[in-house]
This record gives sequence, structure tokens and C-alpha cells, in this order.
Amino acid sequence: MFVSACPELPAPRNVTVFGCLTHEVPLSLGDAAVTCSKESLAGFLLTVSAASRVARLRIPFPQTGTWFLTLRSLCGVGPRFVRCRNATAEVRLRTFLSPCVDDCGPYGQCKLLRTHNYLYAACECKAGWRGWGCTDSADALTYGFQLLSTLLLCLSNLMFLPPVVLAIRSRYVLEAAVYTFTMFFSTFYHACDQPGIVVFCIMDYDVLQFCDFLGSLMSVWVTVIAMARLQPVVKQVLYLLGAMLLSMALQLDRHGLWNLLGPSLFALGILATAWTVRSVRRRHCYPPTWRRWLFCLCPGSLIAGSAILLYAFVETRDNYFYIHSIWHMLIAGSVGFLLPPRAKTDRRVPSGARARGCGYQLCINEQEELGLVGPGGATVSSICAS
Repeated sequence: MFVSACPELPAPRNVTVFGCLTHEVPLSLGDAAVTCSKESLAGFLLTVSAASRVARLRIPFPQTGTWFLTLRSLCGVGPRFVRCRNATAEVRLRTFLSPCVDDCGPYGQCKLLRTHNYLYAACECKAGWRGWGCTDSADALTYGFQLLSTLLLCLSNLMFLPPVVLAIRSRYVLEAAVYTFTMFFSTFYHACDQPGIVVFCIMDYDVLQFCDFLGSLMSVWVTVIAMARLQPVVKQVLYLLGAMLLSMALQLDRHGLWNLLGPSLFALGILATAWTVRSVRRRHCYPPTWRRWLFCLCPGSLIAGSAILLYAFVETRDNYFYIHSIWHMLIAGSVGFLLPPRAKTDRRVPSGARARGCGYQLCINEQEELGLVGPGGATVSSICAS
């Protein structure tokens, strides 16, 4: 609640108007006019005079009910005031309610919050600013520091370029498209997410946030599914199903920890099942080469696990800009290790087969050529090479 008072005072100019704003119970000023308190009752004090013609009072989270304003004019200067004689004063009062103080300024955001059954509005300050209206700059971050944090959060997404190139070379075109989507929207989301002056938004903030979160989760999903080396139809169904379920989960709670752990654990379950079935059928460990385990899977798993631990247990509001930048680089780096190599085809065309069309081949009986059997007609067999 905001209250302002403005007097129009005639001579003598030493008249001071004291106002006391109280809740539910009016305060009879008397000698308590200067302090606005009496025994167990205290209110909010307003003071206006010819020298100070405007008084403002902000009451955060005012209680519901009836409010009383008691006014009294006294004459004098300094701590000694006496009752005025033949003096009048006109005071203009303006009172209004606002959810936040000055809309929280450039370094804050006014948010509507709910705790249990209480619905209230408050300022969420950023960049070290504090106070009811985010106006306290005692611990505020400098412009250079804000610029550095923005550049670090944005440029760290360039670590997705090597995985994109590697995916294209390995013919994982769909995976490369997901990584490119993630890199693009993560960069511009963090450019729009910064407080203060260092802000650049290419579209609505909520859209950028949703696309950034969806791209991050889809990058984890498609990488693990690609490692399972499933049939193309099964893989495409899982990609589409994952995109729809992740979109639903993000609409429910974008900042929930299980939005990251849930899809990751489910995809790892699919990966473990596929590798186990393949190992049982081939009767040896899959992947079969120790180099793949030593130089790719183990480093990639360690990097991805470190990134998840940083995101879940280390990242806070104070260290967000550099811990989250490290998270970007670790996740992108783990993709380069975990993405499987290009799948080899099992089709082998015989060297004697023609490239196109159908034809005939004359088959000679080797025993007949050696004179071990009686002479007979040559055998003619047909072949068709695709």
C-alpha cells in the first residue's frame, strides 16, 4: 500500500502536520503525535510541513480491514512543538495498492506467488540487487560482470558444434538437428534471461525457456537411444514419443529435477536392455572392443555424470553463471564421446555378380573336368543381382 500526503500551508510557516496511520484502532494523538505510538499501540507516521511538502509511506503486505488516519497540526521548530493558534492546513491524501514497488525496476521481476492458501506479489531481484523494489545496490553486480556472465553462458553453447559435425559425419542427421536446435535456443535464452541492461530477446521469454529446456532433454534422449542401436522404426517411434512426453513434463514443471533424471533413467533402461539382449545373442560383451569402452564410453559416462551432479547438487543462484556454463560444456563434450560410430552394413555383393539386371552363369562340374565321372551336359543356373 502506498500513501502520500501533500499540504498547502499558509503563514505561519512553522506549522507541521503529523499523521498517524493505524490498523483497526484509531490512535488519539495528544502527546503521541510526534512518535505515533501510545502504550501497546503503534502506527505509521507521516510528517509534512512547508519545508517538506510531500511525505510518502509504503506498507508492504498490508493487512485486510479498516485503516484509520489521524491528523494533528503543531507549531514550532525542532523537537519542541506546541499547539497552534489560528492556523489551518489543507492536506491532500492519495492512497493506492500496487503488487510491487515501481514494478521492481530494471533489476527485478514482479511475480505473483502462492504459499499454502496465501496469494501475494513480491519482487524477485537479480544481479545482486535487493530491497522491496530491488533498489538496494550494496551487493549489486557491475555492468562488466553482467556482460561477462552473459557471454560465458552464451558462448559455452558453441561446444555443441563438434558433436554436430561428428553426428553429420556419422550420418546421425536427426541427432545433429536436435543438437543444433539446443545450441541455438540455449544461446538466445540465456541472452534474454539476464537482468539489467545486458539483455537481448529475439522472441517471448517463455518460448525461449521452453525451447531451451526441451532441447536439452531431447539431446540426452536421442543420444542414449542412438547408443542402443535399435531398429530404425523402433528408434523413430521412441524419438517421437520422447518429444511428446518431454513437452508434457515441461509444461507441468520446468524446473523439476525429475524432468532430467526421469527421461535419462528411462533411456538408460532401454540402452541396458538392448545391450544385454545383443550380448546374450552374440555370447560376448557388447560393445565388443575394449577400445570403445576405454576411450569412449567410460570418459563420456564420467563427463555426463559430473554434469548431472553439478546441475542437481552444486548449482545455486550465486554461482549460476559459471556452474551452468560448465554444465553446457560437459554435456556437449559427453555427446562427442558417447555417440556411437557409423553403423556398418552387412550386405555383401559377390564379386562375380553383375551390378544390374538378371543373367545366367555357366557352371562347370569340376569332377567332370578331371575325368572322374562320365561326360555330361553342363549345368546352367540363373542369378539375379540387384
